[in-house]
Amino acid sequence: MSDEPTLRAHPQRTREGGPDRAIVEVAVGVLIRPDGDFLLTSRPPGKVYAGYWEFPGGKLEPGETVADALRRELHEELGIDVLAVQPWRNTVVDYPHALVRLNFCKVTAWNGALQMREGQSCNWQGLPVPVGPVLPGTIPVLDWLAAERGHNGPTH
Repeated sequence: MSDEPTLRAHPQRTREGGPDRAIVEVAVGVLIRPDGDFLLTSRPPGKVYAGYWEFPGGKLEPGETVADALRRELHEELGIDVLAVQPWRNTVVDYPHALVRLNFCKVTAWNGALQMREGQSCNWQGLPVPVGPVLPGTIPVLDWLAAERGHNGPTH
């Protein structure tokens, strides 16, 4: 699916890099277990938005595809080897610190046990999500999952 309209997180804050900053490409994994629960991780200490909950992933390196970046990032962050990546949706989020295109992929098969290699926390979730705060770029995904599942009511 093509980019959704840009989500402007914290509009009252100044944008680093000004109005002409480049878009940073990010691969994001929506890990889904057979029971339908999905994995959220907390942003590690020392990173922007530390403690906020999000779907795991990271920036694409030069020459990487979204799927390749996602496999690399999930191995680095979570210690798993991704077996099945399904490109799903994307959206652009205008954070004060960066303008990012989040390329969301559903991940339904992987090898290995989760290891929180960056000092983050993890939690398998259903809807509505009880953990918080939730990173602004995560909220549309919760809404998309709710729509797919016919979930009525708040998602977070």
